Amino acid sequence: MSSILLLSGSPSTPSRSEAILHHAAGILSDLGLTTQFVSVRDLPPEDLALAKFDSPQLKAIQQKVAQATGIVISAPVYKASYPGVLKALLDLLDQDAFTGKVILPIATGGTLAHLLSIDFAMKPVLAVMGATHILRGVYILSSQIQLDAAGTLQLEADIEERLRAGLQALAQAVK
Repeated sequence: MSSILLLSGSPSTPSRSEAILHHAAGILSDLGLTTQFVSVRDLPPEDLALAKFDSPQLKAIQQKVAQATGIVISAPVYKASYPGVLKALLDLLDQDAFTGKVILPIATGGTLAHLLSIDFAMKPVLAVMGATHILRGVYILSSQIQLDAAGTLQLEADIEERLRAGLQALAQAVK
């Protein structure tokens, strides 16, 4: 059975980007896929800042990346790009960590001005790391995401449809 790694690049909690990943886990489960979750917050900040390649937490993340057939990366957009903490984590992964993986990038942002952040910020780094099968990304405006007090996610209908289509494409590509 294919395993999908859900990678949260959001440094904050609660996080809309992360809530989308948890929502995606349910959809992927319905499609017959297993998922694992990893967050940039799983690594101690000093391991990221000091590039501790021998960090036990980093080794665990590297193993999950290696075992995954597909990876969904979700991150907020800050200043036209994904957060630096996600870049710091990607820098600590093996140079070819995404070789042979199907990647679905997701970005959340406050304005349509950042719509191309997936194409111009995320995809080049993923490609340098060996990704050759990067699916069409899903960009979601923060205003299209609602989280209630219990943390339950509600997406506007058109965004829900686009997210499901992206996850369906991922499922088809890894099977």
